[in-house]
Amino acid sequence: MIVIKRGDELGEGHRRQITEVLTRGFAEDFAFFSSDPQRLAAAFEHMLLTERFFVALDQGEPAAIASVTSGDQECFAPRLPEFRHHLGLLHGTISYLVVRSQFLGAPDEAREGLAEIGFVTTRPAHQGRGVATALMRHIVALPGYDEFILREIKDTNAPALGLYRKLGFTEYRRRPVRFARRAGFSEYVSLRIRSQRP
Repeated sequence: MIVIKRGDELGEGHRRQITEVLTRGFAEDFAFFSSDPQRLAAAFEHMLLTERFFVALDQGEPAAIASVTSGDQECFAPRLPEFRHHLGLLHGTISYLVVRSQFLGAPDEAREGLAEIGFVTTRPAHQGRGVATALMRHIVALPGYDEFILREIKDTNAPALGLYRKLGFTEYRRRPVRFARRAGFSEYVSLRIRSQRP
């Protein structure tokens, strides 16, 4: 049975598990910070604002996550000392600056009633079991929002794009990627959906 909870409702005891879902799901994107999954989770664990994450529990285990923010809300609060502690003085400092420049900041289209969904990922062992679908359906039915956006999905991420389109998301922007051959994909795709609440 799949149950959806907000991260802070699960309590601090689940923080590391939620972080591990995040860091394993985005391991390729986070490789700059560390290729060691445990070290990466240790470095990122402190910065998750768990009240901004929704977690799909499958048989009681965190199986999929997604962040939901609106306006100037953030889902991360990185601290320099933590990055330096886990990644070293120089690499930790650079990593902290990269996180601040790449992961923080509201979308240009931010407004009241608009929510951004980000960092959607599912543990490999739980893929194909409807976990991400249940999580996304829960999120787009949240009260207080009239529109939801997903920004900058890689155009090669066919499973994610297929799921979002199946749920009714439509594309509203594409952004070409510099050095596409090196990046391994050509464009970022952004999608939107109107609220599913009656």
